[in-house]
Amino acid sequence: MFTEFDDYLSGYFSDDYWYDEGFSIAQAMLLKFSPRDWEELSNGVLNKPIEWQRKLAYCLHNESSMDELNMLLKLLSTEDEELFEICIDALRSFTSTESKKRILKNPSILQRVYELIPNSGDATKKVFEAFLEKIQS
Repeated sequence: MFTEFDDYLSGYFSDDYWYDEGFSIAQAMLLKFSPRDWEELSNGVLNKPIEWQRKLAYCLHNESSMDELNMLLKLLSTEDEELFEICIDALRSFTSTESKKRILKNPSILQRVYELIPNSGDATKKVFEAFLEKIQS
């Protein structure tokens, strides 16, 4: 399933297609991942093009999936601000006590959010603030 997913994200999508239905197809593929698929994804994700990583992060909203949470935490090491913002937006879905603990074990995440807030646009600032509120509640 990983190969099929990789090929799918590597394809060209217009923005309209991706946000209308492309991402939901990718999300459905993720639901079919085996532990081996998640391992393959984890091992190679940081070697993928940044657009591929952004598409992946946009698909990761299954708050009951530790695999998805771990993938978002891995992607947060990026220097790409857009990818970082997508990951933080997705992390707002992960509200279980266990998820919050895993996120808070990485204080550099909160530090970076606090550093980015002053120079962020209004929409991004609201995402960051909502994330901080949820993670610290």
